[in-house]
Amino acid sequence: MIGDFEFDIQFFAHKKGQGSSTNGRDSNPKYRGVKAYAGTEVKSGSILVRQCGTRIHPGKNVGLGRDFTLFALIPGKVSFATRGDRKFVSVEPAV
Repeated sequence: MIGDFEFDIQFFAHKKGQGSSTNGRDSNPKYRGVKAYAGTEVKSGSILVRQCGTRIHPGKNVGLGRDFTLFALIPGKVSFATRGDRKFVSVEPAV
């Protein structure tokens, strides 16, 4: 003790210990987007659009999956249309 001051000296590590890394994770890309464009011939069951939510809505002969994937219900040609402020994708039957 020097005068009225008391010194409390503590030594802290200046390097991080050999723990596990905190940044070593990354998720896989989801590959979303339009898979079959307008005028494309598709088979039944073909994926037309992968999306989050219904950015594009199912039209005629198009199904909607649990994860909002749009797929063709019949073979035919893909067509896109807009009604109001909504986009729709349909499949016209092959002749």
